[in-house]
Amino acid sequence: MATKERDIVIAGGGMVGISLALQLAHSLPDNRRITLVESLPLPSAEVPQPDYHPAFDARSTALSYSSELIYRTIGVWPVLQRWLCPIDSIHVSNRGRFGSALLRAGDHGWSALGHVVENPWLGRALLQVLRQQDRVELLNPARVVAVTPQAGSVELQLEGDAAARLRTSLLVVADGAASDLRAGLGIGAVEKPYHQHALACNVAFAEPHCGCAFERFTSQGPLALLPLLPVADAEHRSALVWTLPPQQAAALSEATETEFLGILQRRFGYRLGRLRQAGARYCYPLSLHQCQEQVRAGVVVMGNAAHALHPVAGQGFNLALRDIAALGSVLAAAAAAGEGLGELAVLQRYRRRQHRDQQRTISFSDQLPALFMHADPLLGLARDLALSGLDWATPLKRRFVRQAAGLAALGGWGG
Repeated sequence: MATKERDIVIAGGGMVGISLALQLAHSLPDNRRITLVESLPLPSAEVPQPDYHPAFDARSTALSYSSELIYRTIGVWPVLQRWLCPIDSIHVSNRGRFGSALLRAGDHGWSALGHVVENPWLGRALLQVLRQQDRVELLNPARVVAVTPQAGSVELQLEGDAAARLRTSLLVVADGAASDLRAGLGIGAVEKPYHQHALACNVAFAEPHCGCAFERFTSQGPLALLPLLPVADAEHRSALVWTLPPQQAAALSEATETEFLGILQRRFGYRLGRLRQAGARYCYPLSLHQCQEQVRAGVVVMGNAAHALHPVAGQGFNLALRDIAALGSVLAAAAAAGEGLGELAVLQRYRRRQHRDQQRTISFSDQLPALFMHADPLLGLARDLALSGLDWATPLKRRFVRQAAGLAALGGWGG
């Protein structure tokens, strides 16, 4: 079988893999050949409703302002807009304490602090844009089963409907936190288990959310509610991500809807009135995954394969998109300078560029839940004062919101 030449091969066709393919198609010269490989059959473009493909599951994603800017640049935002619910404000509170803060988009001159989209709709939008362009070759279903580093390139063995041998300047590993490909390359990852599970589902309230997201910290873990667009049978919908000890998460996932809603109501309160209904519940264990070697000659690791975060504040996917934008910028500069896209010096420039953003975001997502679960009374008072202080310390609030929006990492895009 003849070996085919490609400039970049992306292994993994989930939200990160497709986003990266579109970013590279936008950034790189037209003569650069980009191939996207995904092992599971992707949903058809013709289906009127979103298929719940494992890469686009029933959870929701909060897209920060920086992610909006990235998706606008690569042409995804106009297709995605119809499925977005804007976040006009964020209410942060600590259950049983006086400290709270309200962050408003209008205070910063923005139309929204971010947007929430259900993953199946995000996946559908990404696939639609991917199939509307001819820069990216899609091999699906197919997967990379063997990788052989060579001088100045990487040789790949594929299996599936598009079985082939490919030689590429750069292999991007983007096949998830439990990446078989990363492990096969001998690239280790450090896991820090949180000994907690996330329970995710959609819920409906009696009162409208008015575009408000809630981040409520409890002694057991954070409880987040993100505003969603209405549907025919549930007008006032929100996406719930509830961090709990594993046994409690399992019990709540098996509880009747009435029992579940009653317990959630007591935890969250009546800010949006009475809870009316809950959709299918999903539980998954939480841990921090960090890849020990994100770049080597001819290889870069991206998305959850590089870093999988605690869902608090919804920073994981937004960080991945900033990584994608940075890699696209670095590779475009390398191509213009006549450098090889897989050269270690080129990939190390990407790594240095994103190191601070990654470490800052990972530390924030890692330490914040533990800070609010700590029982020390003096620390509790300090937390309350800090939360309340955000409402009157305008410069501090602005800096906090810009950091959460990812604007600092994008070099000031968006003002």
